[in-house]
Amino acid sequence: MGKKDEKVNTIVTVGEGFPAERALKKFKRLCDQLGVVKEYKKRQAHQKRSVKLKEKREAAEKRRKKTQGKLRGGRKI
Repeated sequence: MGKKDEKVNTIVTVGEGFPAERALKKFKRLCDQLGVVKEYKKRQAHQKRSVKLKEKREAAEKRRKKTQGKLRGGRKI
């Protein structure tokens, strides 16, 4: 998400020929793209600054390893 207090409305229009299951899938996909669930979980409990930084470093390292594996062209066994 862009700004800190940015609010976005997620709207899925459902017509007569549009199944409700497909509308739910579309809504969930939009929520995932906007990071709604991720933001909700993040706000559930307070984390110390040191814990946040540690998780951020670990996530960056994981991304780095993932891209290096893709560049090498295969899996590590």
